[in-house]
Amino acid sequence: MSGAASVWLLLAVGVVAANLPFFTERLLLVGPRRPDKGIGWRLIELLLLAALTIGLGMLVEARGGQRHPQAWPFYAAAGCLFITFAFPGFVWRHLRRQPVPRHG
Repeated sequence: MSGAASVWLLLAVGVVAANLPFFTERLLLVGPRRPDKGIGWRLIELLLLAALTIGLGMLVEARGGQRHPQAWPFYAAAGCLFITFAFPGFVWRHLRRQPVPRHG
């Protein structure tokens, strides 16, 4: 796989992973369903998926050549990018209007 294709694939994985906690009611994506999974669980899942995505990026970088050491600004920027990717899922879950039930 070319370098550009692996970058685009990693970005796509990041967008999907960032939105997964907001589109499922299962704990840690595979656990039992909860009727109302709280924002705390969603943030924990978001943090774990961000770490997995960064790990996947490190793996792709290592397979493509020499892995470069990163300092804290890289991880801070990656975390902010992941939070930005999660915005559509957050809006869909918490900010959209709920339909008002009509009573006959």
